[in-house]
Amino acid sequence: MAAPQVPFAQAWRFWLKLGFISFGGPAGQIALMHAELVERRRWISERRFLHALNYCMLLPGPEAQQLATYLGWLMHRTWGGVLAGVLFVLPSLFILVGLAWVYLRFGDVPLVAGLLYGIKPAVVAVVLHAAWRIGTRALHNRWLLGIAVAAFVAIFVFSTPFPAIVLAAAAIGALGARVAPDVFAPGGAPAHASTVAGPGQPQDAGRPPALIDDDTPAPPHARYQRARLLRVLGLGLGLWAAAMAVLVAMQGLQGSLTQMGWFFTKAALLTFGGAYAVLPYVVQGAVDTYGWVTPTQMMDALALGESTPGPLIMVVAFVAFIGGYGQQLLGPQAPFLAGALAAVLVTFFTFLPSFIFILAGGPLVEATRGRLGFTAPLSAISAAVVGVIVNLALFFAGHVLWPQGAAAGIDVLAAALGLLAALALFRLRWGVIPVLAASAALGAVLKLAGG
Repeated sequence: MAAPQVPFAQAWRFWLKLGFISFGGPAGQIALMHAELVERRRWISERRFLHALNYCMLLPGPEAQQLATYLGWLMHRTWGGVLAGVLFVLPSLFILVGLAWVYLRFGDVPLVAGLLYGIKPAVVAVVLHAAWRIGTRALHNRWLLGIAVAAFVAIFVFSTPFPAIVLAAAAIGALGARVAPDVFAPGGAPAHASTVAGPGQPQDAGRPPALIDDDTPAPPHARYQRARLLRVLGLGLGLWAAAMAVLVAMQGLQGSLTQMGWFFTKAALLTFGGAYAVLPYVVQGAVDTYGWVTPTQMMDALALGESTPGPLIMVVAFVAFIGGYGQQLLGPQAPFLAGALAAVLVTFFTFLPSFIFILAGGPLVEATRGRLGFTAPLSAISAAVVGVIVNLALFFAGHVLWPQGAAAGIDVLAAALGLLAALALFRLRWGVIPVLAASAALGAVLKLAGG
């Protein structure tokens, strides 16, 4: 007898709701999906949920959005995965486009300026906290710590491009799998596992059977088929090529929208370790190379991205809106449409690879899980990511604490707000959203009071 199915209408309503309430970064989003899908609704078992999560963590891209896509695909085939992934992102896109417009039009209003003044130092603390959290999972021994330190020196001292750091780390991991396998063996539980299952606890003890349970056979569409793999790969690459061809025809190879499409496609393929890992690459390109945003606008983008639902990598939509709006890509009479078009295109190019990875490569990558030759390069990349994120925190700290340059002296109030945010995160174990909300409120009070 066929296993009972999750009603499609019920599933899409859940994915839409999730898109609006997915605050708290990947850990919070994954914990929320677990609470709803494993604990409350019993749509999927604990083991199957963790199996999907481990797969998504092996891939570049936002793991929470990929997990939603994977689970939607497992329950309702290709269109279920597409719907789940799109609805996870769509509310955030609309919210950030609206916030970007408000930011550009009313950013100098004292209340808005005060809110951002309070959030920026908190973002520095959040990024440092992210480096610490990833480091506790990734740096299991002194060799991996050495890779992290080398990555920090490479990008901080020598301004080495982030892709080169990723490739070098992957090469070290591939070599390490052969000559020192114990160094690069996975250490401990998967990331985020503590949010969904306690050590030593039965996975589904005392719970009713899930619709997709531990022993539920994989549906036909989840079994590896070479023809299907090639078909989905061809469709995904065709969509990318068609979109790029339209942009080249409209603007040429050097057009801003064409450059955004190409740049954020590369960014999407480098997001091992989550959004914090690729943000240095986005900063290098968006601020230094192309000048789409200023360092201050990049900080504001991250601050707003941290305080809105959806994947943190959605800050790219904010960055693209500001770039399209400021460069008046559709002429001086339509700056909002130019910004919105840029945001939509960049979101498409950023998330298309994630859909291809899940829909085409899911069964294939699952078959390689647990093989050291496949996981060792990712262990080395994760270690390098820690050093890169520390550099990102220092980059933001420099612009927040010394906004007028080192010669003008430190902003004491900003430093105090940053220390309070760090205390709340590291010692009091507050969540990201409460820290950002409290910091925003303090910043508004200080600015309105003339501080």
